[in-house]
Amino acid sequence: MLKKHMNHQEIADIIGISKPAVDKIACAYKKEGTACLKEKKRGRKVGEKRQLTSAQEKEIRNILIDRTPDQMKLSFMLWTRAAVCQLVQEKYGITITLRNMSEYLKRWGMTCQPPTKKAYFQDNVKLNTFMYETYPSIVKQAKKEDAVIFWGDETGINNQAHHIKGSAPKGQTPAVPSFSKTEKINMISAINNQGSCHFLCYEKNMTQQRFIDFMRRLIKDTDRKVLFIVDNLKVHHGKIVAE
Repeated sequence: MLKKHMNHQEIADIIGISKPAVDKIACAYKKEGTACLKEKKRGRKVGEKRQLTSAQEKEIRNILIDRTPDQMKLSFMLWTRAAVCQLVQEKYGITITLRNMSEYLKRWGMTCQPPTKKAYFQDNVKLNTFMYETYPSIVKQAKKEDAVIFWGDETGINNQAHHIKGSAPKGQTPAVPSFSKTEKINMISAINNQGSCHFLCYEKNMTQQRFIDFMRRLIKDTDRKVLFIVDNLKVHHGKIVAE
């Protein structure tokens, strides 16, 4: 197409790519000829540019499961990306960006996602009532009281379900963190409308006292009034929680 003296915008429209992409290809073709058109490998190799070793990943993940930030003498009450970054910095002297920490947490099975509104209700009538009546009033209350809205969620994580993959120099076998047994751990989290996530891990079942402790920690971390929207778990309606 270039040899036919078609302009770059016409080529972009025909191929279905952007004009800047065509400009880049044309420039490379002028310098390298057809060699620039050969398919090249894309993406990172497993473990490439990973800042933590497999052993360090395992240790940090175990701390998130077994400890709270204040037990590790950090300036947080619940685990957040920033809290885990601070933990890594203090333990290993390694600085990890919030974006990269998101990838680590995802690989460890510790991600917070805003639950769909439908997950809170069993039927469409209650869902519509919440969406068009209850939630708008919560938003108004939050603005009036300078409060922050959080959505609560409880989920399970499994040692055998994480995605930690070992890395090693070419020709050597990657070292992959191993766990002595399959272990089911639960995670309670709170995520606001801006995507800020706070979480804690716990064993066995959620109890009223554990739920109250989580809310108290969330309030301390947030330093503002909290409006916490949760689903219909029995523990959320318990007598101790209601008080």
